[in-house]
Amino acid sequence: MPEDTLAEHIAAQLRHNILRGTLPPGTLIKERDTAAEMRVSRTPMREAIRILAKEGLVLLRPARSPIVARLDAKAVADQAQVLIALEMLSAQLACQHATPADIAHLTQLCHDMAREFTSSSAQQIFERDMAFHSALAQASQNRALAQTHQRYLQRLWYPRFRAAEIRRSAQRVLGEHDDILHAICQRNAHAAGQAVETHLRQLASDIHAQIAAQQSGANDTPENPTGETV
Repeated sequence: MPEDTLAEHIAAQLRHNILRGTLPPGTLIKERDTAAEMRVSRTPMREAIRILAKEGLVLLRPARSPIVARLDAKAVADQAQVLIALEMLSAQLACQHATPADIAHLTQLCHDMAREFTSSSAQQIFERDMAFHSALAQASQNRALAQTHQRYLQRLWYPRFRAAEIRRSAQRVLGEHDDILHAICQRNAHAAGQAVETHLRQLASDIHAQIAAQQSGANDTPENPTGETV
């Protein structure tokens, strides 16, 4: 596998662990040890860490191991506002451009979530939810929009998952997804935008509450001052 592709693959695995909380904020990422665990050399590992640093997920530190960055309330709130705007635009464009296959895919995702809601874990349901929103962006048939949406979705995965736990209601989640899908099936761009806005209305405030709680917990736990060299 080419070095750049391998670095991106490593970055994707680390990003997955960070955004799902397996590597919580403040965690040391020891380059040598992590590379050994993943059975890769240190060169692509170093590049993967640089990729994550550019995304704001990892904080680089001179002569010490990088750490998983703590969430910044203002930055995340700004990103949430952009994500909401992107998803509203995605729904409106999907009303114009979604193919029958796009609508069939969205419909299947809604059915799968409804069928599995009571028997699946919170993470499994959340992943279904995010798959629906990714498919909605793809249904816009606007590649630039879909790619931008995916980047913001990745950046907000962890805080959005934590926020979703506050409002995990089958009636709310399934009903609001159905409203979005119905508007797209009717090719009603205004209704689709409103349905997305209703669905995501509390997102920014819920994320802010989760960050505040996380920061409060961090203040109670001193950060390890002894970062090891990489």
